[in-house]
Amino acid sequence: MTAEELWSEYAQKAGIGHTDYEAWAFGDEADELAALVVSGRKTATASAFPLYELEQESLPQEGEYSVILDSRDQAVCVIRTERVYLAPFREVGPEQARREGEGDLSLAYWREVHERFFRQEMAAAGLGFDENMPVVCEEFSCVYVPN
Repeated sequence: MTAEELWSEYAQKAGIGHTDYEAWAFGDEADELAALVVSGRKTATASAFPLYELEQESLPQEGEYSVILDSRDQAVCVIRTERVYLAPFREVGPEQARREGEGDLSLAYWREVHERFFRQEMAAAGLGFDENMPVVCEEFSCVYVPN
C-alpha cells in the first residue's frame, strides 16, 4: 500500500478533510522500527538537529501526522506527533530511551546505537558529532494500522 492510499483510508475513517502529512521511514532499520511502532513498543524517535538546519527543514510539530514506511516504501501505519523538544545528546534521558522501544530499552543502549547512527549521518553531511549536539526528540502515538 502506498502512503497516499493509507492516508486516504485513514483520513476517510477518521473524518479528516486535509491531506497534510509526511511519509518517511526510520533510519537504518526501517522494517524493525516500523514493527515496533505497530506493536505499541515504540512511541518516540530522535533526530540530529544540525541536519534539519543544514537541509533548512522545519522541525516536526505537535498534531502533525506521518505515514511510516518500510524499507520498500510501503505504508505501514499512521502516527500523530504528540510532543517535540530539543536536548543535547548527553542530556537525553532514560524515558526517551524507553519510549524509543529499541534493544533493552536502557539509556546505555540508546546512547550506543544513536551515537553510532548520528556519527554516520553527520559525517555523510560533512559535519561532526559531539555529545553537546542538539537532538530533536519526538513523541508520537500510532493512530492507525491497516487490516
